[in-house]
Amino acid sequence: MATDLSLIRNFAIIAHIDHGKSTLADRIIEFCGGLQQREMQEQVLDSMDIERERGITIKAQTVRLNYKAKDGKTYQLNLIDTPGHVDFSYEVSRSLASCEGSVLVVDATQGVEAQTLANVYLAINNNHEIVPVLNKIDLPSADPERVKKQIEDVIGIDASEAVETSGKTGLGVDNLLEAVVTRLPAPVGNVDAPLKALLIDSWYDSYLGVIILVRIHDGIIRKKMQIRMMSNNAVYTIDKVGIFTPKMQDVEELRPGEVGFITASIKSVSDCHVGDTITDNKSPCAQALPGFKPSIPVVFCSIFPVDSSVYGLLKDALAKLKLNDASIDYQNENSAALGLGFRCGFLGLLHMEIIQERLSREFDLDLITTAPSVAYKINMTDGSQITLHNPADMPETTKIASIEEPMVRATILVPDEYLGSVLKLCTERRGEQEDLTYAGSRAMVVYKIPLNEIVFDFYDRLKSISSGYASFDYELIGYEVSDLVKVQILINEEPVDALAFLCHREEAESRGRQICERLKDLIPRHLFKIPIQAAIGGKVVARETISAMRKDVTAKCYGGDITRKRKLLDKQKKGKQRMRQFGKVEVPQSAFIEALRIGDN
Repeated sequence: MATDLSLIRNFAIIAHIDHGKSTLADRIIEFCGGLQQREMQEQVLDSMDIERERGITIKAQTVRLNYKAKDGKTYQLNLIDTPGHVDFSYEVSRSLASCEGSVLVVDATQGVEAQTLANVYLAINNNHEIVPVLNKIDLPSADPERVKKQIEDVIGIDASEAVETSGKTGLGVDNLLEAVVTRLPAPVGNVDAPLKALLIDSWYDSYLGVIILVRIHDGIIRKKMQIRMMSNNAVYTIDKVGIFTPKMQDVEELRPGEVGFITASIKSVSDCHVGDTITDNKSPCAQALPGFKPSIPVVFCSIFPVDSSVYGLLKDALAKLKLNDASIDYQNENSAALGLGFRCGFLGLLHMEIIQERLSREFDLDLITTAPSVAYKINMTDGSQITLHNPADMPETTKIASIEEPMVRATILVPDEYLGSVLKLCTERRGEQEDLTYAGSRAMVVYKIPLNEIVFDFYDRLKSISSGYASFDYELIGYEVSDLVKVQILINEEPVDALAFLCHREEAESRGRQICERLKDLIPRHLFKIPIQAAIGGKVVARETISAMRKDVTAKCYGGDITRKRKLLDKQKKGKQRMRQFGKVEVPQSAFIEALRIGDN
């Protein structure tokens, strides 16, 4: 059934993590009769266990609902539930590009947070009409007037007509749907033009192959039609066209303004790039939709199995995860200390944590992961430039002209009383202050900080110094030349590649000393002395020594001359020297895990 374009509303729900957008989406689905009461469960649109447990949305999900408005007309609502976290901001931007308006959910008890800002700016850049919503209005600590003023002060949009709702009780959902219908614009599109559709997202289904989520801009998409992906010119024939209600439901065709899914026996998600334009192979559209860019991994770490015999299982597990998440990047790696493993690239820290958790939970693997690092650009003396993902692969310093590191712009919202300690933390992490503004009793600070300084424990430190009240969001802003050095850790004068890291020259000594001290406590004593050193090039900057275990060789000497004892001790000393030359230091894997885990503090 063709729907008049003026009766379609496409909108996304945007919010900071934990402000209740998935719960609000549940109430909207229930109100519009998308699911019966008995079919409802918490966070309907969050399909992964991890999403439910952590209360976060990782994949963008969509649902089509029919809503009979107060004006007597029945509207088709396409709701897209977007991730709230910065790591998935590219996915959010594609979801927003497929809508004309956004519902901005702000927690009435907590107010505006950093990711609220980041996502609102994405929506404003997409020329969205925005409907502000104050959620959790039923809680005793809710303060709607203060939060409305904050929305106006910090974001700069009119909040006088903000809709007050409660995702938990369903209060105010009818007013919200009315606001969506009356305040958000209808989509525009031309049925007779060549097909132009935006690929919002894709995931793998073991029966249907890759399922592609699309928003039609122009033309019609039908079964048996030949489509072409404009980024790689791959051609497929459509097997199935459908919508989510949120259950899958087949339809004959999708028309302009509509959001739905297609399948075309595609084997791999990596062939379907988020943000790509899909067109008709026979009569393609003249130009692709703007804004397409492939996702680029920014944080890297190595993953090794604790037991090297399950390397094959880890390889299969990563391949299966890549079927559903094309943004994971991995290649083989061989470490002298940790054996065979993979060097993996992720969109950010949360993305990395989720993938590690899925590997251990869904595939039952015990893993060692090295400390996260970022990609550096190295300008060589011969004029070429290489990208360095692993500190162990760094070329000789004589061939390097300069090293560039990725920089981010970090936005932190924090109550006044914690501002001093937040500024101190940012300065310690080589941050440059760009902006500081106040909204009521809260301050908003904007800093330019090297990504390398925030991938470790920045977020944890920020939470602890602000008693959990600070919220933080960042965006990549490019590369800058910096004075970086590679610190190599030597155990018994042998370099250990798994512990090598890059850091700023000023911090190299203290970081090296920290790891040496930690390894001294973690490596068991041997029969000979073991030096642990941190070195920059050929210069040792920190050293700790693990003393040898001693057998009391003089125990059997009773009385007599001191020379008898001296003779025995000298003999023991020579033996230990020889042992140190040929002896091999056994470093338990637990020591690596601990040193890497805490070497970041």
